[in-house]
Amino acid sequence: MKHRNPGFRYQRIADQITLVFDIEIDKDTVRRVLANHYRPEPGSGGPSWLTFIGHSRDSLWSIDLFRCESLILKTHWVMLVMDHFTRQIIGFAVHAGNSDGPAVCQMFGRVVGRSELPTCLSSDNDPLFEFQGWNANLRILGITEIKTVPYVPLSHPFVERLIGTVRREFLDQVPFWGAQDLQRKLQSFQQYYNRARVHQSLGGGTPDPPAVNSPRQAANLNNYQWKSHCRGLFQLPIAA
Repeated sequence: MKHRNPGFRYQRIADQITLVFDIEIDKDTVRRVLANHYRPEPGSGGPSWLTFIGHSRDSLWSIDLFRCESLILKTHWVMLVMDHFTRQIIGFAVHAGNSDGPAVCQMFGRVVGRSELPTCLSSDNDPLFEFQGWNANLRILGITEIKTVPYVPLSHPFVERLIGTVRREFLDQVPFWGAQDLQRKLQSFQQYYNRARVHQSLGGGTPDPPAVNSPRQAANLNNYQWKSHCRGLFQLPIAA
């Protein structure tokens, strides 16, 4: 798993093994195995992350915007909405070119779609989230907006960290041509993130757990196969 996903850390690998094979394994055991057997290729290491400790509540979403450039160096704005309680990615919306108040409202509408709306929405102090139409839209939807502390990124840690994850694990590895191409690729990452990627904050689980009537099948160490996600960017073991 480490050879196929060099950016995975000890805890992620241990949690992934527990999820797939139903075998409890300590992260220090993974560390010792990798120390003895894993020889990374030059330049294959990845940066580490600080763990943000915070208390979250149900029915609270976070929203933020970030910018990226296509292969032809055209700017695209991406809106990311996540659920604090489950760490689930609610959705992405992409806008090509400069963004303004009406564009932000349209992007939010595309993200939420027919989803059950939250009670509260956490956002930073970006001028785009001060647009009069944006505030009116939230009032109509019955959503209370919670503003972060100005110039203090740690007051908005979960979505900021998630944006870093999207950039580091996906966008830095996957080029795109235009808005539709980027939207399609971000949706594939959303499915991987919500259904297959383990999270230490969730006890090694996934944001979108399996249905009660269809429990996850544990894999056998002597009989398993690899499943590709995001067009082969990630490869995880599953039951055969």
